[in-house]
Amino acid sequence: MTAGIEIIPAGRRPRLDDRPLEKRIGLVILATDHTSEVDFRRMVASDRIGVYVSRIHYANPVTPENLLKMQPSLTEGAGLILPDETLDAVMYSCTSASVVIGDRNIEAAIHLSKPGVPVVTPTAAAVKGLKAFSARRISVLTPYTIDTSRPMADYFADLGLTIDRFTCLGLSDDREMARIAPDEIAVLAREALAPRSDALFISCTALRAAQVAARIEAETGKPVVTSNLATAWACLRLCGDDRARPEFGRLMAMPYGEG
Repeated sequence: MTAGIEIIPAGRRPRLDDRPLEKRIGLVILATDHTSEVDFRRMVASDRIGVYVSRIHYANPVTPENLLKMQPSLTEGAGLILPDETLDAVMYSCTSASVVIGDRNIEAAIHLSKPGVPVVTPTAAAVKGLKAFSARRISVLTPYTIDTSRPMADYFADLGLTIDRFTCLGLSDDREMARIAPDEIAVLAREALAPRSDALFISCTALRAAQVAARIEAETGKPVVTSNLATAWACLRLCGDDRARPEFGRLMAMPYGEG
């Protein structure tokens, strides 16, 4: 019992900051995602930038049909991130779904709950990253099956990029994709990179590829863009963070640009 303890109300209301942190990034990620949150905590989150996560339902296997089923959840998922407060960017963390749903459809769905916020998808961010390197010929490495990889090949080809080599690993469970060791990804990346390519794109937010992007670049001499590296770069730049951090890879030293 505390009845004998006097509780004294403060004589004034405390001063409130406009925001607990200056910038806010919202992540809409799959319920099964092991990697995006960790990568953004490592590359993006700081005393200035907060990263706030909402998970939406997803059930394996990774097929175009299952990926498309996430579209109705995007509005609610984004709306659950700091409801009624503004965000500086929202990132939808699924590369293969961004292809089958479409970047513009994802943006429209998120804007229903977060009007006007910049929307980042791994595909659009990857294209920006490749443009930052003036890459016209690329190699692509995905963990997906051929059926899931095909729409991605079409996506890049439709944007005018020449694909010298497209390698897929044949996996259909994103939890297995997350378990591919970074050292193994580095080996696979070297094997996937065609000599004529200007850059290598490693797809999938489940892959721990961002951890070894700088290492692959050092070993191959070519720029490497990964799904999580590209979205982290885009979100940082949208928050006004233009610092060069080459320890994460060459992309983190590049300006964001307008294209």
